[in-house]
Amino acid sequence: MKKILIAMMLFCALTAVAQKNVYGFTVKDDVGQSVSLKQYKGQVLLIVNTATRCGFTPQYKEMEALYQKYHSQGFELLDFPCNQFGEQAPGTAQEIRQFCEANFDVHFPQFDKIDVNGPQQEPLFAYLKAKQGFQGFDLNDRLGKLLDEMMEKQDPDFRQKPDIKWNFTKFLIDKKGRVVKRYEPTAPMSEVEADVARLLK
Repeated sequence: MKKILIAMMLFCALTAVAQKNVYGFTVKDDVGQSVSLKQYKGQVLLIVNTATRCGFTPQYKEMEALYQKYHSQGFELLDFPCNQFGEQAPGTAQEIRQFCEANFDVHFPQFDKIDVNGPQQEPLFAYLKAKQGFQGFDLNDRLGKLLDEMMEKQDPDFRQKPDIKWNFTKFLIDKKGRVVKRYEPTAPMSEVEADVARLLK
């Protein structure tokens, strides 16, 4: 039974990776309703795995500012809470939504809690990782250096693996649904904004 389950998960992951763009994926929103990413055709997307009790959690404020600045120009930010990194996204999807609204006044779409690595990973994230592997932490950033050292102790080969390393990893999607860039959590939002503005032109 276990072998069958593993085979099914591998098949799902390979099927996800074979997609031509993000529009073939359907995800669950924060109230459990299915959402086809086809509805975002023609828009520039930033897809992010988030957490509410992380050193990077203040990025919610920067993400909301980015969303407010460019949303009317065809930009959408899709937020996927994930509890896989230090269990820093506790609570239900609805509780996470309430926290984000109360503390950061977020208005961008938030989705159900997911896994981004491992056997239960969301197929969308299997696809994103296959298209854009790990980019390396900013070692000039205090948290970036800390994460790099911590992960090297756990796995000396971590840099060669495409897995999501931590909360607030971001993927930029162009107007044709193609994954064009990945940002690790230490990447400055100014870099993300410059790329979003370029794709919107």
